[in-house]
Amino acid sequence: MTRMKAAVLTEAGVPAFADFPVPAGNTAGPVVEVALAGMNPIDMFLATQPGVGFPRVPGNEGVGMLDGKRVYFSAVSPYGSMAQKAVAAPDRSFDLPDGVSDEMGVALGIGGLTSYFSLKSGGNLQKGETVLILGASGIVGQGAVQLARRLGAGRVVAAARNLAAIQDLGADANVAIADDEDAFTLADKIRQAASGRLDVILDPVWGMPAHAALLASTAKARLVQIGHSAAVSMPLAPAFLRGKTASIVGYSSSTESPDVRKAAYAELCELANKGDFVLPTKRMTLSNITDIWSAQSSSPNAKLCIDVNA
Repeated sequence: MTRMKAAVLTEAGVPAFADFPVPAGNTAGPVVEVALAGMNPIDMFLATQPGVGFPRVPGNEGVGMLDGKRVYFSAVSPYGSMAQKAVAAPDRSFDLPDGVSDEMGVALGIGGLTSYFSLKSGGNLQKGETVLILGASGIVGQGAVQLARRLGAGRVVAAARNLAAIQDLGADANVAIADDEDAFTLADKIRQAASGRLDVILDPVWGMPAHAALLASTAKARLVQIGHSAAVSMPLAPAFLRGKTASIVGYSSSTESPDVRKAAYAELCELANKGDFVLPTKRMTLSNITDIWSAQSSSPNAKLCIDVNA
C-alpha cells in the first residue's frame, strides 16, 4: 500500500476525497492505523492557512491502532488524521481503555480536554464559584456544563440558542439566547439565572453573548476566551470592567504539558466508562468530506467522527 484514501487539501479551503501517499520513512512520529478522525472548528480554520504547504491531509486528532494498542492521538501535518494512516505526535498518544468507544475516545480529546482545562486552568475555577457556560449546546459547552461542578463550581448556568440540547446536562439554570435581543437584555437574564453572582465565564462564541456575560459578571470575574463562533468582534466600552476588576483571559488547552493532558484524558475516560460523562457523537464517512465540512460549519450539537475506511 503506497497510497491511501484521505481528505486532501490542494489549496486553502475545503478538502476533497482523494488518494494521498502513505506516510513512510523519516516522519515526525509513529504511523497510526486510523479508525476514526475527529472534526473540529480548528480544522476548518487551519485549512484556510498556508501551514506546511499543499497538498496535505487535515485533521488534528483521531483514534486508531499503534503498536497493537488502541490509542487516541494528535496528528502531525502533513499527515493529518483524516486518512487511513496518519502520523502521531510522539508525546500525545494516549491509551484508550476498554469500554470507551472509538467515538467517545475522539470526543474526549480536543472537545473533552478543552472543557476540562478551560475551567480548571484557564478560569482558575475555585470551590463554590458560579460558572456561566456560553455556547452550551456545542461539544465543549456540553462537556463544561457536566464538568463544572466536579471541578468545584457552586452554581452552573448554561446559555445557548438551542435549549433542547442542554436540558438534561445538569445545570442549575438554562438561559435561552435569542437572535433578536441585545447584550443588555441578555445580561439581565444571565444575572437572574446566576442569582447575582458570576465568577467564571467560559466563552467559545464571543460577540453579543460575551458582551452580555461581561455586563452580568461580578467582582474579579474571569471570561475565558476559547473561540468566536458567534462573531469575530464586538463593540465594547470597557470602563465597566475596571470597577469590578473583571478580566478577559485567552486560553488554549494545547498549552498544557503532555503528561498533564494524558492524566486528564485518563480521568475523562474513567468518567465516561462509569456513565458520568457523556458527549453526543455522529459518525460520518470520509468519502463525504464535503458534507462533513458543511455540517461542522453549521455548529452541530454533536461531535463529528469520521470513518476513514468508508
